[in-house]
Amino acid sequence: MTDSTTSSSPPQTVWFLNGPNANLYGLDANKVYGSDSFPTLKARCDAKAASLGLTLHFVQSNWEGQLVDWIQEARGCASGIIINAAGLTYSSVPILDALLSFPGKIIEVHMSNIWRRESFRHHSYISKAADGVIAGLGGDGYEFAIEAMSRLIRR
Repeated sequence: MTDSTTSSSPPQTVWFLNGPNANLYGLDANKVYGSDSFPTLKARCDAKAASLGLTLHFVQSNWEGQLVDWIQEARGCASGIIINAAGLTYSSVPILDALLSFPGKIIEVHMSNIWRRESFRHHSYISKAADGVIAGLGGDGYEFAIEAMSRLIRR
């Protein structure tokens, strides 16, 4: 029996998509999203992915259409998508439709606990396509999402 994490197997690729304003993490005076800057989160995620033998494509856009384009691009080259659609979580049917067409695993992640916040944040379109949701654990949740994705795609 071959261990799927050995160096002889090709690395699994995971796309980690971040939506509007995620590039501002760490700059929030009231620390709703923690104190880690976006570049710090990216470095943490890159290190976690590397430790698990994953190739990580970690990107951010403030534009809904760019996120849709990335989801469609991932169809041909990614085993999984981790997505924090940020404010688009609660409004984007186009992102949902793109995710529903993705054949791999999907994990929705949020820095804050969206169910402890304003009521409009309690409904997620992204959840309808996700295999799982991680919320409220800040930057640790990002790393947990990568670990969970590794397990999902290697099953």
